[in-house]
Amino acid sequence: MSTNPPILQSLIANRWIGSNAGRRLASAVNGKPVALTHADEIDFAESLAFARGQALPALLKLDFQQRAATLKALAAYLMERKEALYAISAHTGATRPDSWIDIEGGIGTLFAYASIGRRELPSSNVVHEGPAQQLGKAGQFWGSHVLVPKRGVAVHINAFNFPMWGMLEKFAPSFLAGMPCIVKPATATSFVAEACVRMVHESGLLPAGALQLIIGGSGDLLDRLEETDVVTFTGSADTAALLRVNKNIVARSIPFNAEADSLNCAILAPDVTPDDPEFELFVKEVAREMSAKAGQKCTAIRRAIVPAKHIDAVAAMLRERLAKIKVGDPSIEGVRMGALASKDQQADVAERVALLSAGNETILSARDGFAPLGEGVGDGAFFAPTLLLCRQPMKNDAVHNVEAFGPVSTLMAYEDLDEALALAAKGRGSLVGSVVTKTPAIAAQAVFHAAAFHGRVLVLDREAAPESTGHGSPLPQLKHGGPGRAGGGEELGGLRAVKHYLQRCAVQGSPTMLTAITGEYQRGAKVQEDVVHPFRKYFEEIQVGDSLLTHRRTVSEADIVNFGGISGDYFYMHFDEIAAKDTQFGQRIAHGYFVLSAAAGLFVSPAPGPVLANYGLDTLRFVNPVAIGDTIQARLTCKRRIDRGNRPDQPPQGVVAWDVQVMNQRGELVASYDILTLVAKKAA
Repeated sequence: MSTNPPILQSLIANRWIGSNAGRRLASAVNGKPVALTHADEIDFAESLAFARGQALPALLKLDFQQRAATLKALAAYLMERKEALYAISAHTGATRPDSWIDIEGGIGTLFAYASIGRRELPSSNVVHEGPAQQLGKAGQFWGSHVLVPKRGVAVHINAFNFPMWGMLEKFAPSFLAGMPCIVKPATATSFVAEACVRMVHESGLLPAGALQLIIGGSGDLLDRLEETDVVTFTGSADTAALLRVNKNIVARSIPFNAEADSLNCAILAPDVTPDDPEFELFVKEVAREMSAKAGQKCTAIRRAIVPAKHIDAVAAMLRERLAKIKVGDPSIEGVRMGALASKDQQADVAERVALLSAGNETILSARDGFAPLGEGVGDGAFFAPTLLLCRQPMKNDAVHNVEAFGPVSTLMAYEDLDEALALAAKGRGSLVGSVVTKTPAIAAQAVFHAAAFHGRVLVLDREAAPESTGHGSPLPQLKHGGPGRAGGGEELGGLRAVKHYLQRCAVQGSPTMLTAITGEYQRGAKVQEDVVHPFRKYFEEIQVGDSLLTHRRTVSEADIVNFGGISGDYFYMHFDEIAAKDTQFGQRIAHGYFVLSAAAGLFVSPAPGPVLANYGLDTLRFVNPVAIGDTIQARLTCKRRIDRGNRPDQPPQGVVAWDVQVMNQRGELVASYDILTLVAKKAA
C-alpha cells in the first residue's frame, strides 16, 4: 500500500498554507516521490503587510544585542534537531559530508553572526560609524555617520544546491539588522528548506512574521516591494539578469544583490614541480571540488589552469583519483559522491558537457565504466565525474563561457604566469580563484592581478594546507560574491553583511546632539559629574556622559627612572639628556606607557566594586610629550554602554567603554584612548 507524499506548505503571515497538490518532487537517488508542492495561490499583499505591520515593529523593539542572542538560541535549537534534517537532505542526493556543509554550515553561520553581533554591535538600533569629524573652527559643529535599520523587508531568493545554508547565511545578517525576511527556495530541494523553517517556527524564538517561506513561484511579490526593501538572489547569471531589471525594482531603486554561478578557476603556478607537495595539493583540491555536492557548488573549480609541461601529469593523477571515487546511493558505506539534485539538472549538465567537449580531449567520463551503486539508482539523477582537457584555451571560447553545474572540470594548458592570469580573467568575473604555489613573490603577483576578477582568492601551499578550509568554502568572516558574471554582489564578510541591510545616514550637529543621536559620547558634549565615582556604579546606573575629572600629578625624574627599571625600557629619549636635546622635543620626556599608567592611578577606584575587569584599550594615541616637571590630569567619561544580557556561565554584566583624555598643566592633550571594562549589574 503506497502512501501519498506530503504537500509542502508556505509560511505566510504566521500561518501555514497549502492543501492542494502541485508539482511532484522526486528523490535524486531513486526517483521516488519525496513531496509535492502546493498549488494554492499566495497573497503577497498580505505577506508584506504582515511583515511591515507586525514583524518589523516587533523586531525593532529588540536591539542588536537581543537579536544576536536570539540567533544563538535558534542555532542551538536547530543543532539539537539536526539529524532529522540530515534524513531529509539525503533525498537531494547529498552524502553526509555534503549535507554537513548545508546543515551544520548553515547553523554555524547563525552562531557566527550571533557572535559578531555580540562583539561588534551596540545594545541599541543605531550604529555609529565614526569617527566624528570637526566641521567648525570652534569645535561646536561636528558631523559623522550612523547606520539604522532600513524599516523594510528582505526578500531572499535561493538556489537549489544549498537549501539550508543558502537560506540561513542570508537570514542571519538581515535578521540581526532588524529586517523581516521572506524566503523563496528553489523548488527542486524546497523540502529541506521547508523542514528547517518548520523547526524555526516551532521554536517560538522569532517574532511572528520575522521569517516567511514561499513554496513555489514568487508571483507578483517583486512588483509590490517598496524603497526600503532589499532583494537578494543566488542562482544562474541569466536569472539574475532578468530579476535585476524588474520594473518595480528599477523604478524604486530597490537594492538587488546577486550571487551567480561562475567559471571559477584554480591555477597551478609555474614554480611547482611534480616533486613538490603543492602539486598533489592542487590535484586533491580539483578532485574535491568536482565531487563535493556532485560538483553542484557555485564555487566549484570549473577551470584548472596548469603549466603545459605538467598538463599530462596532472591529467593522469586527476583521472586516477576521480576513478576511485565511489558514486551512488549516499546511504551505502563508502559512497563519496551522490546524485545531482534532479533529472532536469542531469539533462542540463549533459547538454553543457556536449558543448564543452567539442574540440577538447575527454580524460574521464561515463564511458569509462560509470556504474552508480544502490537499488533504483537508474531512476536517480547521477552523473559521472567528467574531466576534459583543453590544450589551447586561448582559442576556445566555450571553456570560458559554458558552465556544466555538476562534477565537471576542464584542464587548460598555459606557457607562463601572465598567460595563466589572462586565462583566469577570461571567466569575466568569478566568485573564487585559487593559486597553488610555493613562492611568495608569485602569490603576490597573482593576487594583484586576479583580485580584480575574483571575489575571493585562496593561496594554497604546504604551510596553509593543514588548516585550509578549501577553495569552495565561503566563510562567515569573509565576503562571498564576485564581479562580472558572478553577479557583482557581496554576502557574508562579518559585519559587512549586516551593513548591507542597514541605511547609512550622515548627521551633523553639536557634540551634545551627536552624543544623544549616536548613543556614544562625543568630546565637547555636555557631561554629568557626580559625587559617586563612576567605577562605584553598577552597569544600570552608568549613563553615557558620566564623567570624572581627576586630581593632578607632577611627573618627576624619579618616576622616569623607576618606570625604566620596572619595564626595562631605557630608550635614550627617557635617559640620555644630551641625545634628547638633539631631537624635536629638545629634552628628555616620560615614557608614553608611564603616562598611561599614571593616568590609571589618577582615575581608578581601588576598592572592590562593580568593575569586574579591564579587558583592553582602543584608539590609543600619545599626542604631546610629557617632560620632567609637567603636571598631568585625566578626564574619564562614559563613551558607550553595551548590555550583553544575562548569561548562565557569567555573572550579569555589561561592557562600558570610557573615553580617557590626559592633559598637561597647559590644558594640552597628551594622551587619548578608550578603556573597556566589564561592569556588574545589580543583583536581582
